Amino acid sequence: MSNGHPPLAERQRPKSLEDYIGQKHLVGEGAVLRKMIDSGVISSIILWGPPGVGKTTLAKIISQQLNRPFYILSAINSGVKDVREVIEKAKKNKFFNSPNPILFIDEIHRFSKSQQDSLLGAVEQGVVTLIGATTENPSFEVISPLLSRSQVYVLKSLEIDDLRELVNKALTTDEILKNKNILVKEEEALFRFSGGDARKLLNILELVVNANAESKVEITNEKVSECLQSNPTAYDKNGEIHYDIISAFIKSIRGSDPDAAVYWLARM
Repeated sequence: MSNGHPPLAERQRPKSLEDYIGQKHLVGEGAVLRKMIDSGVISSIILWGPPGVGKTTLAKIISQQLNRPFYILSAINSGVKDVREVIEKAKKNKFFNSPNPILFIDEIHRFSKSQQDSLLGAVEQGVVTLIGATTENPSFEVISPLLSRSQVYVLKSLEIDDLRELVNKALTTDEILKNKNILVKEEEALFRFSGGDARKLLNILELVVNANAESKVEITNEKVSECLQSNPTAYDKNGEIHYDIISAFIKSIRGSDPDAAVYWLARM
């Protein structure tokens, strides 16, 4: 963070589908979500994918493009009471024939059964259109009546080309970075540590740039590794990683997937 500016990842959050990087299978020309958004008619959906691939951003873009009120709840810090309050607010603000507000629930897999139950009526009656985001398989984590009323769309980790596009966009369009002389000499470590997560990639980029006081910043694999070793928490803003990995490990055992279980165990 420099001079009270929001972090780079926040400054670079796309405002429209034109700026949105990745997930072409969902939002590219003629793709399923793109068609839905263009038609202006959207059903309740659940976006399933790893962290930092654009689930929240996509939900915000959908509500803007469809010109609908947007309510956001995070399952980590909302209870049944918060869900009911938002639904009441949505009911009050919904006029005859006006489109349904969108209720975005981040980390919906962390909602208990009773919290999910408290949503069900509003989704059934069309008081709100639900967009849920989850890093976990919704068929294990979301109650079936809610699942059966939603379309599930899978978002993928960002590819190398997407990550490269993100870096170029940040260096050429960001109000702070575009005024600096930054040269990406090597990108391998930048991409490897980000693990296909856009937020993490931009956090690392910002960290390396801020750590260099010189007028010309050259980004190399060595610099990226050094920066992260001296500041390992900086690129995991939420510190959720530890719990996500344990959760994924338990899920892979439950799903009898030995390869995945070994992978997550190794990650731990």
